[in-house]
Amino acid sequence: MDMTVFFSSFGIIFLAELGDKTQLTAMALATRHPWKRIFIGIALAFALLNVGAVLVGKLLFAFLPLFWIKLVSGGLFLFFGVSTLRSGGFDEEEEEAEERELTRRGPVITAFFMILLAELGDKTQLVTTSLAAQHESLLAVFAGSTLALWAVSLVGIFVGRQLTRFIPLAYVHRGAGTLFLIFGAVILYQALAG
Repeated sequence: MDMTVFFSSFGIIFLAELGDKTQLTAMALATRHPWKRIFIGIALAFALLNVGAVLVGKLLFAFLPLFWIKLVSGGLFLFFGVSTLRSGGFDEEEEEAEERELTRRGPVITAFFMILLAELGDKTQLVTTSLAAQHESLLAVFAGSTLALWAVSLVGIFVGRQLTRFIPLAYVHRGAGTLFLIFGAVILYQALAG
């Protein structure tokens, strides 16, 4: 494995994703679900996305127009924004019961699909595709970009978990719901304007 390609891929993708919607999504999900399950879903989604970016990234967009990817992704963020805002109004006992139920239903699957749809065709996937086209070491590009995305997600998860120590969970949920609505609106705007 070409370590120069690995480290350059890691650095570019880490900086590109820092503070992006994925990190904020990880942060928000970690306030509602066990962080390990959220990370498993996120890690699987990024691994799948980067395999696609490295091996068939250019072909992917021939079969799935970016318009439809963004439309579905925007709709998903709006759905999660509304559901997050609605859940913020429950009393603590109801909220804990709902959280236990959601955890049983699959935070791994929730995190996986949120990240998969949000990141499909995103700038980091396009950059990963570009890096793979420029370098012979596909493994180095895959490993560097995937580890960078996992690292940014872990930063988001642990920042999210620490936030709840200082800020009431209801405020965190309202903020996360609002961010999801904003992301959804922006993604839909990009799909319809582009």
